[in-house]
Amino acid sequence: MPGQKGLILGIGVSSADHIPGMRRAAATLGPGTTVRIYGPETLQDDGVPDLILVPDPAAALIGDLVHRTIDGAVRGTLAASHTLRLLRDAVGADHLERVALLETAGGRLFFLAPVGVDEGWTVKEKVALIRRGRELVRFFGLPDRVGVLSGGRLGDLGRHPAVDRSMADAELAARLGEGVHCEILIEDAVGECGLVIAPDGIAGNLIFRTLAYLGGGKGHGAPVTNIEPVFVDTSRASDDYSYALRLAIALVRERKERYPGSN
Repeated sequence: MPGQKGLILGIGVSSADHIPGMRRAAATLGPGTTVRIYGPETLQDDGVPDLILVPDPAAALIGDLVHRTIDGAVRGTLAASHTLRLLRDAVGADHLERVALLETAGGRLFFLAPVGVDEGWTVKEKVALIRRGRELVRFFGLPDRVGVLSGGRLGDLGRHPAVDRSMADAELAARLGEGVHCEILIEDAVGECGLVIAPDGIAGNLIFRTLAYLGGGKGHGAPVTNIEPVFVDTSRASDDYSYALRLAIALVRERKERYPGSN
């Protein structure tokens, strides 16, 4: 996805060690996109104009995003809890919904949700994630099939009440969201589906961390889907920020096309 002329993106940095990688990623976007790097004032200013050093880089990044000084933002390596809380408060949302783009060690791309431990605990929340996640899947050309996971196979019914509830919720979420209940068979879901819905936020976070930290896979960023500004969350499990920046560019472009004059 090439950069779009006139776009300005922001990305947060907590350590000078990450700045070279962010600049390398920005260079792959082409001359039409500018990337501003927001970092703490404790870092040394190297004189390059893309580096913005302020007391609270997360506040500056979110402030510029909501005031449309920049077209989209990527969290980068800023602290997740502080940055996401500022984003939630700035847009007036009571919660944030993220859908992560993951890549297996074998190169299979798929979206996963929920990935926050406080997300996706009810059927209603799962259906909302399916609806918004399906839009991402279609936009990025991944398989349109949605797989909803649960805590066991259907043959495990009766072994534990939590497993029974998990399967009942997955069946209902799959039916309401026009997906398929893949039981606990994540390997089948990833092989067939562009969007995978974990049983709850803890399970989704464990799936993400296992794949990215232990399984040789990658996390390419998690767009926040229930707010108007384009914000892509990231994990420190990946030192390649090009995918997250390109995700932001694609979503900004799509939003400009859908809502002309909105930015």
